[in-house]
Amino acid sequence: MDTTGTMATLIMANTSAPYHASMPAVHFFEEYLATISGWQIAATTLLVLIAYDQFIYIKNKGSIAGPTFKLPFIGPFLQVLDPKFEAYKKQFASGKLSCVSVFHKFVVLASDRDLARKVFNSPTFVKPCVVPVAEDLMGSNAWVFLDGKAHVDFRKGLNGLFTRKALESYLPTQENVLSHYFSQFVRASRDNGGNPMPFMGHFREINCALSCRTFVGHYISDEAVKKIADDYYCITAALELVNVPLSLYVPYTKVWRGKRAADGVLAEFAKCAAKSKVHMTAGGKPTCIIDRWISSMIESKRYRDEAAAGIENGEKPSVVLREFTDFEIAQTMFTFLFASQDASSSATTWLFQIMAQRPDILGQVRQENLEARNGDVNAPLGLQMLESMIYTNAVVKELLRYRPPVIFVPYLAKKAFPVTRTYTVPQGALIVPSCYPALHDPEVYTQSDLFDPERWISGDASEKSKNWLVFGTGPHNCIAQQYVQLTMTAMIGKAALEVDWVHHPTARSEEIKVFATLFPMDDCPLVFTKRV
Repeated sequence: MDTTGTMATLIMANTSAPYHASMPAVHFFEEYLATISGWQIAATTLLVLIAYDQFIYIKNKGSIAGPTFKLPFIGPFLQVLDPKFEAYKKQFASGKLSCVSVFHKFVVLASDRDLARKVFNSPTFVKPCVVPVAEDLMGSNAWVFLDGKAHVDFRKGLNGLFTRKALESYLPTQENVLSHYFSQFVRASRDNGGNPMPFMGHFREINCALSCRTFVGHYISDEAVKKIADDYYCITAALELVNVPLSLYVPYTKVWRGKRAADGVLAEFAKCAAKSKVHMTAGGKPTCIIDRWISSMIESKRYRDEAAAGIENGEKPSVVLREFTDFEIAQTMFTFLFASQDASSSATTWLFQIMAQRPDILGQVRQENLEARNGDVNAPLGLQMLESMIYTNAVVKELLRYRPPVIFVPYLAKKAFPVTRTYTVPQGALIVPSCYPALHDPEVYTQSDLFDPERWISGDASEKSKNWLVFGTGPHNCIAQQYVQLTMTAMIGKAALEVDWVHHPTARSEEIKVFATLFPMDDCPLVFTKRV
């Protein structure tokens, strides 16, 4: 757009006196400004801003795929408000790197497996931001947003919460939650007259309960767990890739509601941390994640005190932790919930739908779980039992490949990032490595759009580790990936033994809805009955 020509035309049209070379420039512009109208100034300013916005977009876009021009200022904001999975797939296919620009935010999508891995493994150039509003919800000092040594040191102190010994200690609580909610599923179906009803909401609640009870045990009430499960919809709704600027401060917007819901969760978890400190200081036995973390803090303090007193016989903990405040503990538990709630709810919804559609697979899962318990359906879960169930674990792994809960993970470019030899991501842009294309690469996974657990048993899927981006890779990969897979294995195995369920497909059952993660468009209508 020729803004210079436009300005010249306006000057010529609105100057009442001829310009004389001897007239001082400042006097000329004073006379000019006195003769033009406000709307002409506004129109000219708008044209200049539009041209500048377009210029910056084209400059940032360079040679990568993306719209030739940007809708002034807002870009594809309306599409962001209602994201379509097919639109994402179309963008994945448009090029190894593609872009959009929404409001002030330039976004680059890395669809190629190797480029996605490069982003995940380039902490010098990028840092995770989840989505831009996430720091407002959780606090910019939450550990997932830490960088470099600070992140490494914090993560070392959390690794002990997900050892095999720790994972086994969480199983009794998880098993109680599963049995309780499976009974609720049966009751809900019975109360609905045995008619199909959407179960996505129920699956969100069971996963919230599993997470809360595993993270903070019984320091939290059933009522608080239910409230968190309900309120978390507000947090999820706020997790758009790009939101309207300043919407955090506008009452009743999605981001405003999400922030208040997040503050409520943080406050509840802070209370749990305070209760756990009292319990563990009194010599209590750890039964949940905060118990184990606080126990490690107590051991570390004892070691430091003994060292300061000159006692050299004290056994040094594997990681010496500082004392974390109740709010810091709450923030960390919230990041765990943030990472697990939507992803686990998505995986659970698809898992129950697909198992109902594939009775042959469900039958093998049921048989394997019965054999692992030596024929006793009431035998308690054990870690070795879960790990021994090859077929059930393969079903879970194939589900995570077939319907990956997380299709991409936004990162922020801390500085100009030469992601390829011909393209550099500008500083301040979002660079988003995508997981979905690698997990559906037909050259790596034969018949990649087919749900086939056997590919993990008799096939070679397990050897394709570079494509397994379900949990990311690099320094910020998911710390709880073993926990997630074992929890899903326990859930579907126990369900297979305790309940039956029937899926009632609709015309939209196979359509994919994007609500932070992926869900069936019809929210998975099912009917549950008690297994006899």
